[in-house]
Amino acid sequence: MIDAIVFAITIVLPNLALMWLGFFMQRRGEASKTFIDQASSFVFNYCLPCLLFFSVVDSDVDYAKQITLILVGILVTFILFIGAEFYAKRFVKRPEDQGVFVQGVFRSNMAIIGLATVANAYGTQGLSIGAVYMGVVTILFNVLAVITLSRVSKSVDDTWISRGTMIVKKLSTNPLILALVGAFVYKALPLPPITGVIHTTGDLLAAVALPLALICAGASIDMKSMLHPSGLSMQASIGRIIVAPIVAIVIGLAFGLSSVHMGVLFLMVASPTAAASYVMAKAMGGNDILAANILAFTTVVGMFGMAIGAATLRGLGMM
Repeated sequence: MIDAIVFAITIVLPNLALMWLGFFMQRRGEASKTFIDQASSFVFNYCLPCLLFFSVVDSDVDYAKQITLILVGILVTFILFIGAEFYAKRFVKRPEDQGVFVQGVFRSNMAIIGLATVANAYGTQGLSIGAVYMGVVTILFNVLAVITLSRVSKSVDDTWISRGTMIVKKLSTNPLILALVGAFVYKALPLPPITGVIHTTGDLLAAVALPLALICAGASIDMKSMLHPSGLSMQASIGRIIVAPIVAIVIGLAFGLSSVHMGVLFLMVASPTAAASYVMAKAMGGNDILAANILAFTTVVGMFGMAIGAATLRGLGMM
C-alpha cells in the first residue's frame, strides 16, 4: 500500500507544484491576466498540438485496441450528462444555473491536468493513449456543452441550426483535434519518420505545453471564489470530484478495463472541471460566477481526489 501512495503522490504532486507556482506568481504580480491569456493561447494553439501530434506519430501503440477505452469514455460521459440533467431539472431552479451545473459535472480538464497526470503515471505510452481518448471525447464534450447551455438563449437568431453550425466550426478549427487528425493521417500513409529540425522544434514546443498550462491554471485560481462556494457549486463539485470517478471505475470494470487503460480512464474522468466550461458558460449566457466557483474549487480539491483514487486503484492492482 505504501507503494500505491508513493505512486499517487508522484503523479499528482508535480502538477500541484506547478499550479502553486502559478498562483504564487499571480500573488506577486508576476502573472497578470494578459500574461495568462496570452500564455494559455500559446499553449492551446501551438504547444499542445505539437505534443499530441508527436505523441501519436512517434508511438507504437495499436490504436485499434483503444476502441473499448474510447467507448467506455463515451458511455461514462453520457451517463454523467444525463444524470446531471435529471438532477438539475429537479433541484436547480434557474435556467442560467442548470446548464452550468451540468457542464461542471460531466466536463473534465483532460487536455491539461488529465494529460499531465497520465504522462506522469505512464510516460509516452500513456500520453499517446490519453491523446486519442481526449481527441474523441473532446468532440462529445463540445456538443453536449452547447446542448445544455442553450436553454438560456433568448436570441431569435439562436436556433438549433446555428448551434449546430457553431459546433462544427469549433471542432473543425480546434488545433488539438486538427493535430490528432493530422497525426493519424500521417501514420496511415507510407511516409518516412519525421526527424531533424522539424522534430527537434516540435519536441521543444511540446515540452513547454503541460508545465506552462499548469502554471496558467494555478495563476487563474480565484481564492475568494474557491473559499466561498455556493451550495450549488458545492453540489456540482461533489459530482465532478466524487461521483464522476466512481462512475468511471464501475463502467470500466464492467467492460474489463485494467492496468494502463483503467488508469487513463480514471485520470481523465477524475480531472477537475475544464477551464473551457467557464468561457463557454459566459459566452452563452450562463451563470459565469457559478462556473468560476466550480472551476476554482474542483481545480484545487480535485487534485487531492485524484491522488486518493489513484492510490486506491494502484493498491488494488487495478491501475
